[in-house]
Amino acid sequence: MEYRRLGSTGMYVSEISYGNWITHGSQVESDAAIKCVKTAYELGITTFDTADVYAGTKAETVLGKALKGMRRESYELFTKVYWPTGTGKNDRGLSRKHIIESCNASLKRLQTDHIDLYQMHRFDYETPVEESLSAFDDLIRAGKVHYIGFSEWNAPQIANALKIQDERGYNRFVSSQPQYSALWRVIETEVVPLSIAEGIGQIVWSPMAQGILSGKYLPGKKAPAGSRATDKKSGKGMISGWMRDEVLTAVQKLKPIAEEAGLSMSQMAIAWVLQNPNVSSAIMGATTPKQVKENVKASGIKLSADTMKAIDKALGNLPEKDPKKNESPNPRA
Repeated sequence: MEYRRLGSTGMYVSEISYGNWITHGSQVESDAAIKCVKTAYELGITTFDTADVYAGTKAETVLGKALKGMRRESYELFTKVYWPTGTGKNDRGLSRKHIIESCNASLKRLQTDHIDLYQMHRFDYETPVEESLSAFDDLIRAGKVHYIGFSEWNAPQIANALKIQDERGYNRFVSSQPQYSALWRVIETEVVPLSIAEGIGQIVWSPMAQGILSGKYLPGKKAPAGSRATDKKSGKGMISGWMRDEVLTAVQKLKPIAEEAGLSMSQMAIAWVLQNPNVSSAIMGATTPKQVKENVKASGIKLSADTMKAIDKALGNLPEKDPKKNESPNPRA
């Protein structure tokens, strides 16, 4: 495993991190999930990403159990706040009330006294951004949070927040957590250039495009039993947008490219996002230790210019690049 600095901070993260969105607390039983976490840690993954909303807060509980007993200083723990975690009118969004209460609840579920990186899970159109930034700054000053970031914000939102942080002397954002893969490149034209200039690192999710880039979904064929595309609880809605024959056919063209590079298709997909120097870490999910062992082999891989060109040629005009697609919904909609 290789390690990269998180943006311009002094904290290093494993360039492949373990995320438990979809899996822990829902698709994977607790014992199996804990085995995956321990395997990841043994193989050098020190960065673990979760969120209060995952599996209705159960994912944080499972991760807390899995990490119990490990030296706290030896790993980096990330979680997030924004999405509904209850039925109450204040159980969502980025109000000071919800941020502080959610952070305290996450600390209990994760069985720790601090979060290494706390992230605003989306942009909140209802709460004044100054209120949210002030609450995050207070959490850092209280010692409950070390660094702060956001997920799926667009460039104008990021720039405005940084301006407020600088004007008020607040701790700055150091990370961005967007979706990013060879098929989803919406951050490249605006978010990445701004992030480079401001010392913000990308912690990207879904580098395999919800599993599409693994090559296991074939054009004209039913999705494999037990896969994400067949499980309503594990992201079937998100992956459905890619389950088109034109996409699946193009993805199969990547197989010989991966073979020539000596990689599996999954390894090549993860390695592809890591070629972007602004990416601090790529989040992978796994339902078995075997998947963890395969995917960590993408660390340290340098894809040649010819391989990168071949990937672009195979995918053609299918990758989404429109920066306007990087948009947060209203949590009360």
